[in-house]
Formats: sequence, structure tokens, C-alpha cells
Amino acid sequence: MSLLRRYALFLVFSLVPYSLLAQTAYKLPPPDIAAVVDSPTIPSAIRSPSGDALLLVEIKPNPSVSLLAEPIARLAGERINTAINAAQRRVEISGMTIQPVSGKAAAIRIAVPPNSRLGNPLWSPDGSKIAFTRDAANSVELWVAEAKSGKATQIQGIHPMDIFEEPFVWMSDNKRLLVKAVPAGRGSAPTISPIPTGPIIEESVNKMAQVRTYQDLLKNADDERLFEYYSTVQLTVVETASGKAIPLGSPGIYTSADFSPDENFLLVTKLMKPFSYRVTWSEFAHNIEIWDKAGKLVKTLASLPIADQTPRQGVPMGVRNATWQALQPSTLLWVEALDGGDPMKKADARDRMKSLSSPFTAEAKTLFDVKHRFIGFGWTATPNVVVYSEYDRDRRWRTSYLKDLTKSDSARVLFDLSINDSYNDPGNPVYEVRANGDRVFAQDGDWMYLTGAGATPQGDRPFLDKFNLKTREKQRLFRASESRYEAFLGFAGKPGKRIITRAESKTEYPNFVNVELGAAGNLATENGVKRENITNFTDPAPSLASLKKELIKYKRADGVPLSGTLYLPPSYKVGDRLPLILWAYPLEYSDAATAGQVRSAPNRYTQRSRSYSTIYLALQGYAVLQDATMPIVGSPETANDTFLEQITAASKAAIDYLDSLGIADRKRVGVAGHSYGAFMTANLLAHTDLFAAGMACSGAYNRSLTPFGFQGERRSYWEATDIYTKLSPFAAAHKIKKPILLVHGADDDNPGTFPIQSERLYQAISGNGGTVRFVKLPYEAHGYSARESVQHVMAELLEWADKHIKNAKTN
Repeated sequence: MSLLRRYALFLVFSLVPYSLLAQTAYKLPPPDIAAVVDSPTIPSAIRSPSGDALLLVEIKPNPSVSLLAEPIARLAGERINTAINAAQRRVEISGMTIQPVSGKAAAIRIAVPPNSRLGNPLWSPDGSKIAFTRDAANSVELWVAEAKSGKATQIQGIHPMDIFEEPFVWMSDNKRLLVKAVPAGRGSAPTISPIPTGPIIEESVNKMAQVRTYQDLLKNADDERLFEYYSTVQLTVVETASGKAIPLGSPGIYTSADFSPDENFLLVTKLMKPFSYRVTWSEFAHNIEIWDKAGKLVKTLASLPIADQTPRQGVPMGVRNATWQALQPSTLLWVEALDGGDPMKKADARDRMKSLSSPFTAEAKTLFDVKHRFIGFGWTATPNVVVYSEYDRDRRWRTSYLKDLTKSDSARVLFDLSINDSYNDPGNPVYEVRANGDRVFAQDGDWMYLTGAGATPQGDRPFLDKFNLKTREKQRLFRASESRYEAFLGFAGKPGKRIITRAESKTEYPNFVNVELGAAGNLATENGVKRENITNFTDPAPSLASLKKELIKYKRADGVPLSGTLYLPPSYKVGDRLPLILWAYPLEYSDAATAGQVRSAPNRYTQRSRSYSTIYLALQGYAVLQDATMPIVGSPETANDTFLEQITAASKAAIDYLDSLGIADRKRVGVAGHSYGAFMTANLLAHTDLFAAGMACSGAYNRSLTPFGFQGERRSYWEATDIYTKLSPFAAAHKIKKPILLVHGADDDNPGTFPIQSERLYQAISGNGGTVRFVKLPYEAHGYSARESVQHVMAELLEWADKHIKNAKTN
């Protein structure tokens, strides 16, 4: 071995702790937990536009790690599978079935080749067809299935690209698709030399570029060439019966493309050079263009620069939220900021709504000003009548208005409440998709429909309401009973008579149900109405359902109400004191009243998670307080000044309460969390003596590495250096003397939670003599999806808990 080689190895092994370099085989947890992780999940359901059927999509949430290991390019904030020119796959759709909502009709299996990997299913507006993708070895294929028979056909020669938003949309005739297709004959990907042509240089001159700490950004000219190659598409109209393809315009990096309601024009967003190395593609320079139906440019609505100088928590200047107005042939609506996009700037109105109609030669009309920040439209079934919403950042407040766009009079307030007020949340509008593709509120005259989670002090009770847009009168049509969890999915047929729900209870496995609504004025509940099961799924891993489950409520010392869902082993006997795992995620609130609201669903069936879960530890003799509320109450600008005091008080309240019930052994309590919950976990171990050990997954621990804000923190590091330092577990690593398990995805893609956060905290704790273990999961992102990873994490959590919590030294 050469001298240089020996010296290089010396540097590597002397600077990195040996334990960081060790790689072991994947572990399995005990058989009962392993069986839960390996069990199939309930299919996702996509209602047909007419409500006569459900498309049941079979998802494999934990595929083999080999799927995650497929080659990817990390470009401009995206992870691109270079073999098939598509977004990286982290889950698999293995099959799809059309299930009529009448239980008497037979289910129809969509026929695809064996072992297919499917994606992007989309009903045609009339419900006669379903378009979807299938991953081949070197491309993504476009397929269309007939809903009546399930027969599926590949559209030859068309390869959709799903890196940006949806890869295709149906057109109004239900026969054609607008597809973002990989350009035919584009050639091979650029060849990238491993030998650099020079250094990478960035320069900023008098720019306030206070951007988030994004991952997977472009780094050099080679990345730019690869990004352009993989993201360039040809917009194409495809006739599904014949396979005839009609290209529109020339190839480009089109992130969105939408036909006007009359399909005479196309609204296109096109990324433009120069690209940025500081932000993701969504903030690149771009043109918003109007094309005719043949793909010829009619007008460039806006040419917008790179949005790297957008004020913190603000919006970019210029055209924003451009969209076609529903029920109008070809009218565009958009907003523009009046306050420079800066939420800290005082302004009488923050946004201005504008419109422009075909032929797009006139000046844009100003429709109205929005007092606070515009956050979205809802389309009523009446032309020109819309519901729009605004957000008051200072109060964390949302207001929704009814507005006739043809009239200059002021809008009427429909809903006005805190974004945190779950008890009074009116719910979300129920939409219908008409046969021509128009998507508007489902209405009965002036009555629209609203559906929501239905938070109550006893837990969620989902509902369906009728709401009169003129009088604001409300009628409740359906509400889950006190003993069940039943959520509205859509109407079974035309609105008003029957609905489709997903129904479950603590003892009943979830299924989809066709429910008859009560007569006018009579609330539909589970009793006294006709109910017909659409599906009859059974639990493939029933051990979790044997856990004892209860919503518990208690109070923090300052009077703030708290709650959580308590899980106990099946064999638990009253009076037994168990080791306790407290799992939590801090959230910010402006007031104690909304902070104390219950936002859980204790009547849901206990079934497998799509990733790891501390609930599974209850099968091994632990009490688990899941989703223990951890509110941070205060002004949006300064709430974090008392973050440590508030999470300490909430943790102590939970432990005190379960101790008083004789359930928890307060000397054997562990704390755990993911992401911001991991940040909380490390802080609690550093600043309290409440816990025997902790388990922190995918957290950020050094807040100087997220200098322009984190979670709800609005100040920068330089505006609140003491707070950033005080809240950084890394700065208090010498105080973390209780054992902590750190888990992190090696390819974490979440802004702020780079793997280096866990690597450096591990080194800091280890260097200060603490007890710490660091598990880095190959190919995993912010959440963990591979079967091998999830099984291993469960094994690590249980081993750590058994060693340092269940069997902790109590003297």
C-alpha cells in the first residue's frame, strides 16, 4: 500500500468514530411485531365521478429496500429515477379493483401483466375509463382501462413523466388525455465526467436571500444539464382509442399545463434559465404562458425571476396562483402581492385579485383587494360566484368569503375562525366532477355540502353538513356515532340520498359502507338507516386490535388542557405499573383554549402504520401514550421563548397523571418522537430528569444550521441567537446523560433535517461521555418505507427500550 493511501486511511479512521463506520445486517423485531409490519394495508379508495364505484388501490407501503436502491439523480429538490425518467418510487401500487358501491354487483379487477408496478390512477370525468402508469424496465408506460370490463391497454410510444405534479389529465370528451411525455428520440443522457473543469463558485452581492436549508439542490453545470435532460417534456394530446399522439408546442421544462374549460387555450408554466443553486425548481425563474389549442403562444402572462429573495414566510412578487375560472370558457384569475410579499410590512391590503379573458389582448381587470394573504378559491356551481379564503398571519386566523366576481360590492363572510379551532371547523367543501370535467361544489340550489373531522372533547366524530350559501343556515346530515369512527368519502350516486363512508370501531376492522341518509331533518347515524357493506375486509394481523385503548385527558400546571391516546398490553391488569413510552410532536397555538382541544380518534380500529410505530411496543409489555399533546402557547413571534418550559410542563403532567392512576412506573419512562418530536426528545433529555431514556428519529438538533426559521419560529438566528442556542440540543449535548437512540435516514430529504444533524449530535454526546447509539438507514428519506428499514427500526426501538427503560436501574 502506498504512503499516500495509508495516510488517507489514517485520516478517515482518526477523524470518524469507529462505531459510525460499522455496518450490520438488518434486524427483525419479535414475531408479533414483525407480522404486523409485514401485513397488507387496506386499499386506498378513489370514488368514481358519478359515485357508482370505488377504485380500490392496493398499496405496498413497505417494499424491499432494493426499490429505494434503484439509481436516482438528486436535482433541484427532486429525486429522479434515471432508469425510467420518473420520480423516485418509495411505495408500490401492485393492483387495482373497481368495486361497485352496490354490494350486489361483482368487483372488476383491472387486468395488467403480473408483478406490475403501477401509479397515478385517474378516472375519466364520466367514469368510463381509468388512466394509469406502469413502470417498465427502462421507461414509464401509459395505460387505459375500461371501467365496465377492467380490460387495460397500453398506449404505445407514449412515456409519461411524473416528476412535476400529475403526468396527465383527461380532456372533456373523455377520449383524450393531455400528457407530459418524454420527448421521442431525445437521445442519451449527458455524459458526466468525474474530472471537474474548475471550482464551484457562488457569489451574492447585496441580496437578501434568506432561503430554507433545502436538500438535493443543483450543485454544478453537470447537474444543470442532467436536470434539463430528465425534466424536459413534450406536451401531447393522446387519443386513447387509436393511440394517435398530437404534440403541442416544442419540448420544454413544463411543470404544469391546464386546458381552459372550453379547451381552446392552454395555461402553461415553463421553467427558464438560469437555474438556481440556492432554491428548488418550484422557485426557479419561470414563464406563465397562454397557448392556443394547437400549442402556439398567444401571450406570456408573466416572466418571473428566481424567487430566492422572497421575504421570510412571505410570497414572491408578480403573478401568483394563476388558474382558469370554473364555468367560464376561458378566463384567468390570479393574485399579486401589494405588500412586496413581506408579511412584516404594514399594509391595508396584502393581495390584489386580477382577471383576464380571451382573446387576452386587453389589460387585466382588477377584481378586488384581499386584506390578508390570499390562500385559495372554491368554485360554486353558480357561474362567477366563488368562495375565497385569506389568512391573517398575526392571529393565525382564516376567513372565507362568498363573492360574485361580476359585482363590486363587498364579499360576505361565510366562516371566520382560528386555524387551530378544531371544534368549530366548518369542514371542507364537497366537490363534484361533471361529465365534461368541470370541478365545482356539489350543490342543491343554494345549499352546498361540507365534511370534516368533527373534533369534540371525546374525540373525532366525522360529519356531513348542508350549508346555505345565502343564509349561512346549517343542517347536519350525518355524524359518526359516539362509539364508532365513520368518515364521509363521497356521495353514492347523486348528492343527497346515499353516501359512501369508511366505517370502523375499536373492535371492527375498517370497511367501506353505502349508507342511506335520513329523511329531511333527521340525522343519519348508524341506527335506523339502511347500511350496506361495499367491502368485507378482515384484519390480517389482529394482534394490535387486542391492545387496550383509551383517550385520556389531564392538565398542565398552568391549566392548559392536555390529552393523548393510551395503549396498554392485552393482558394488563389494573394496578400493574408498567414502563411508559411517551410519543409526542410539539405544535404552536395562540391561546390555551384551542391548544387544549382534543384532536384524536379513540374509536378507530388499531391497525398497522405505514411505517414504524411506538404503539407496537405495547405488545411487548409497555404502556404507550401516543400523540401526547405538547402545545407551545403564545404569540406567534415569541412562543419559542418558553419552548423548554412548556414541553417540560406537558411531559411532567402526563407522567404525574399516569402515575396517579397506578399505570406508569415514573422511574421507567421513555420519550420518543420523529422530526420535530425528535428535537423535543433530545431537549427533554438535556434539560429535565423526567425520563430514563429517549428515542429520536430524523431530528434537527443544531438550530444554527436552520438559520432563517424552523417549524413555527419566525425570527432568524441573528435576531434571536440566544433562543436558537438555548433550543439546540447540540449546544447542551454535555447535559444529555440519559441514554438516547438516534435514528436517521441516510438520504433524508426534508429541509433542515440533514443526516449531519444526527451525526454531529452523536459525536457531541459521545465526546462528552454520554450513552448514545446512532442508526443510519441506507436509502431512507425523512420517513422510512423499506420493509427492512421498518423492521430494523422496530427492533432497535424495542432493544433500546428494554435495556434502558423497562430494565432501567431505578436506584
